[in-house]
Amino acid sequence: MSSEIVIEVEGLCKNFEVYSSPRDRLKQLLLPPVQRMLGLEAGCYHSKFPALADINFQVAQGETFGIVGRNGSGKSTLLQILCGTLAPSAGRVAVRGKVAALLELGAGFNPEFSGRENVYMNGRLFGLSTEQIDERFDRIAAFADIGDFIEKPVKTYSSGMYVRLAFAVIAHVDADILVVDEALSVGDAYFVQKCMRFLRSFMERGTLLFVSHDISAVTNLCSSALLLERGRVIDLGSPKSVIKRYLENLVAESQDISATQQAEIAETPAPAADADYIDMRERFINQSNLRNDLEVLPFQIGAESFGAGGARIVDTCVRDAASGARLDWVVGGELVQIVIAANAIADLDAVILGFDFKDRLGQTVFGDNTYLTYRLDPCSARAGERIEAVFEFRMPILPVGDYAISVAIATGSQDAHVQQHWVHDAVILRAQASRVCFGQVGIPMRNIEITRSRVRNPAASVE
Repeated sequence: MSSEIVIEVEGLCKNFEVYSSPRDRLKQLLLPPVQRMLGLEAGCYHSKFPALADINFQVAQGETFGIVGRNGSGKSTLLQILCGTLAPSAGRVAVRGKVAALLELGAGFNPEFSGRENVYMNGRLFGLSTEQIDERFDRIAAFADIGDFIEKPVKTYSSGMYVRLAFAVIAHVDADILVVDEALSVGDAYFVQKCMRFLRSFMERGTLLFVSHDISAVTNLCSSALLLERGRVIDLGSPKSVIKRYLENLVAESQDISATQQAEIAETPAPAADADYIDMRERFINQSNLRNDLEVLPFQIGAESFGAGGARIVDTCVRDAASGARLDWVVGGELVQIVIAANAIADLDAVILGFDFKDRLGQTVFGDNTYLTYRLDPCSARAGERIEAVFEFRMPILPVGDYAISVAIATGSQDAHVQQHWVHDAVILRAQASRVCFGQVGIPMRNIEITRSRVRNPAASVE
């Protein structure tokens, strides 16, 4: 990443005029000039809505910069100003380099034009010549992969097809700065994976502004992030710290949401459990330097936390499933328990306890809670009681690195609940060695085998 600054924002403000009726808009247009000519004070027939206020940040060349915030926080307005499609009310914005943006769905497309015609129109808007678009068209069409619809009017396209074509264009215009605003949430899984591969490739040579509600994607992709709240910068820094602040604000805002009555689900018998098994290679692995040794650090007293205060988590540990002994060392693949203990400070109904197991980038590897187990008979607790939840499972086989278990106690339902106490990074685990060479986790293999058979023509491809 270069130290050259390609995006610089200083004191940026954007105000929108809000009119209570079309008549007031007409008055604002006609009356003030006449009033000033008559020496009178010009009237104001609208109110101002501050969409952005005093925004300051810089983005260096090659940086991947995330912007997060709830709907209405000003993210899209900020991106439109950076892209030059909206003028600021005050402040200074400097953008150096060619910008390609994927903002609102279908933005920049003429619905009456065919996909092919829109490719040429957008290509010219991004500074490409007709000859350059001719040379790249087949690659753009292959990336979009919408078949014969490329020759049909885009007004006949689904939302997914809009995104496919729009992303295909901006992926081939040689942009220096790429702006993506939540549009990838519309595409199917295969196309999103294709886009993510392109974005990771682009990140090696260009600057990316990434706006998304997918906190895992922001944490994984971005080198720094900005949190907007009601048009103001609330936090600016590492993605992990910004996302942590974002989650805390979301929970704080929703504390007044009452638990909704869930439709009762008929109890269905659980499928017969398959016999437990261990990895067929365990004996060899455990005698080598590939054994997945995980150091478990004690519960972090005083770790960062937040919540309504109706309960307090006082302990979290990893235990041996057979003996119940607390563990300070685990081997990946072993049967273990995560135990969360909390004290009820107030009377609580519909208690939910859960955990989040995250990697060093703050991405959730796995997690669970007690809601589904007790959905038909919710657990309650009276003030002064201790509540303990036990989650028993085989510890995944983890790549070398640091991991954190965040824990929480809430009241309500899966969809609408109040966080009583959420503890960030309550327990830290350090994987000292591992046989996992790629991927986020490994799983025990019950059996691995190779079969052989003769073929008539070894060089022939499989039909």
